[in-house]
Amino acid sequence: MKASDPLLHAKEWSHNDPNPVTAAYVKDLISQAENGGVQAVQELQCLFPHDNKKRIGFGTAGLRGAMQPGPLGMNDLVVIQTAQGLASYLLRCRGEESDTSPITAVVGYDHRAHSSFSLSSKQFAMYTKLVFESKGIACTLLDGYVATPILAFAVGNIGASVGIMVTASHNPKQDDGYKVYWNDGCQIRPPIDADIASSIIEQENLVPWVDYGEQLRAFEKADGGGREGGGCYGLSNPDETGMIEDAYYQAIRDSGLVVGINGASDCVPPSFAYTAMHGVGLPYAKRSFSTFGLPSFLPVPSQQHPDANFSTVPFPNPEEKGALDEAMSFANAKNCDIVLANDPDADRLGVAEFNKVDGKWTVFSGDEIGSLLGHWLWETIGKDSEKPVVMCASTVSSKILSAMGQTEGFLFEETLTGFKWIGSRALSLQSEGYRILLGYEEAIGFSCGGIIPDKDGISALGVIATMAHAFYAQGKTLALHLQEIYNRYGEFCSDNGYFRCDDPSIVKKIMEQMRNGGNYFDRVGNYEVESVRDLGSPGYDSLAVDKKPTLPTSSSSPMLTFRFKNGCVAQFRAR
Repeated sequence: MKASDPLLHAKEWSHNDPNPVTAAYVKDLISQAENGGVQAVQELQCLFPHDNKKRIGFGTAGLRGAMQPGPLGMNDLVVIQTAQGLASYLLRCRGEESDTSPITAVVGYDHRAHSSFSLSSKQFAMYTKLVFESKGIACTLLDGYVATPILAFAVGNIGASVGIMVTASHNPKQDDGYKVYWNDGCQIRPPIDADIASSIIEQENLVPWVDYGEQLRAFEKADGGGREGGGCYGLSNPDETGMIEDAYYQAIRDSGLVVGINGASDCVPPSFAYTAMHGVGLPYAKRSFSTFGLPSFLPVPSQQHPDANFSTVPFPNPEEKGALDEAMSFANAKNCDIVLANDPDADRLGVAEFNKVDGKWTVFSGDEIGSLLGHWLWETIGKDSEKPVVMCASTVSSKILSAMGQTEGFLFEETLTGFKWIGSRALSLQSEGYRILLGYEEAIGFSCGGIIPDKDGISALGVIATMAHAFYAQGKTLALHLQEIYNRYGEFCSDNGYFRCDDPSIVKKIMEQMRNGGNYFDRVGNYEVESVRDLGSPGYDSLAVDKKPTLPTSSSSPMLTFRFKNGCVAQFRAR
C-alpha cells in the first residue's frame, strides 16, 4: 500500500483520535474494508482522501465544516491539532517580541452537538483549554453556552492574547466551527490566518502532545460526571463569565446607545416577539431589553431554547426565505407588531414588521436595517458628538450611508466583505480619534456604538427596539420611517445572489473573461461603465491617481466592481 492510501491514513487517524466513539467508527470501517466491504471503502475514501495532506481549511473564519471523523471534518482530533498549531504560533510570536507578559486565551462555546459521534462544541472547547494549558498558556473557559459577541468582548475585557468561539453560527445542524479572534477582539485576518494555518500542519502539531482524552476523563471522574462547572467538569469559570457579561452590558450603557423611551405618547407602543432560532440568544436578548429600559418581549416558545437539532428550521439563518415563518405565525397569534430574530450564536439580527393596513409582513433586508440604524445613531448620538463620526460598511452593502454622510457631514468608509475588515478598519479609525457609530454588512451583521469590533446581534436588538418605540410614539412604523430616510437621501436598492461552482478553474475563467486581459469593458449591454475596481492580484482602480486600489487585494478571492454612469454598481466575487 502507498502512504497516501486512505486505509493507512484512517488507521493512523483512529490511533490518534481521543474520541472513543469516532475512533471505533473508523476502526469498524477499516475492518469492513479489509474484508471486502465496498461501501466501507467508499466511505473511507470520502473521509480520508488519497491526498493525505488534504484537510478542513483554516482561514479568516477559522474552521467550519460537518461534524464527522477524519481530517475534513470537525472532530476532537482536528480541534486538538488546530489548538496545538495555534498555541505553537502564539509561543513563537511571543519569542519574537520583547513583550514578557503572559500569553492568555479565552474560549467560549455554543450548543451544537452530534450525539451519534459524541462530538460537541463544549467538548471542542474543553480540549482547547487542555491544549493551551499543557503549554503553560492560561485559558479562561467561559461557563455554559455563550453568545459570540460575549466572547469577542471578553478578549478585550480580560486582555487575552487570543479568543476562540466554538460555533457554526447559522449553518445547518450537522456543522460546527472554530472561530479565532486576535488580541484586539477582532477576527483574525491576513497574514495571521495563513501563519496559523501553516503552524497547524507542522508535523509536531498533528499528533496529540499528551493523552487529552485521558485528561478529560480524569476531570469528568473527579467532578462526578459534570454536575459542577456548567457541565465542563470544573474546567469553566462561572465567576469570571458573570463578570465579563456584567461588563458587556455596562459597556452598552456607557456607549450612548441607551437613550430611553417616551412613555407619555397617546399612541400604542410596539409589541415584540423574539426568536433565538434554537440558539443561545434568549437570556442575552432579555438582558439587552432590560439594559435598554424596554418592556419585555414574547419569546417564540418552539424556538426559544438551545436545540442542536434545530427542529423547526433546518437552515437557522434569519435571512433565509421562510426562516421567520414560525416566529411571524406566533407573532400573529399574539398580536405582536415586530419580530426580532437572532441567529443561533446571536451575532446577527433579523427584523420583520407587521403592516396592520394590508395584513402583510415586511422582512427587512440587512441593508434596510443598516439604513435605519445608521440614521438613528446619527440623530441620537452623532449630531452631538464631540469627536468626528464615522460609519463603515462592506463594499457589497448599500451605499446609503455614504449618501447620508455626504449630507450630514460624517465620514463613511467602505471595506472588504467580512467583519474582520469592518472591525479592523473601525479600530484603526478609532485610534485616529473618530467615534465609531456603526459598522455593518448586508448579511444582517451590525456593530453599534463601537462596543466590539465584530457583529453584535444583542446590542443591535436593543437599539432597533428603542427606535421602534420612538417611531410608534409618533404614529409611524419602521417601514414608514425607512421611506422617509429614502425621501431625504435617495432610494437605494440591492439584489445579492450567488452561483455555486465546484470547479475552481471555471470560476477563474469567468473572472478572467470579465477582466478582459486588463482592457476592462467600457460598456455592458446598453450601460456605460464609469469606473472599474479590480481587487484581484495585483489590483487596479481606475478612480485612483496611481490606479492602485485602497482596499486589500487577493488572488485567491478576487472581487471586480463595475460602477456605471447611471449610478448602478455591479460587483462580482470569487470565493
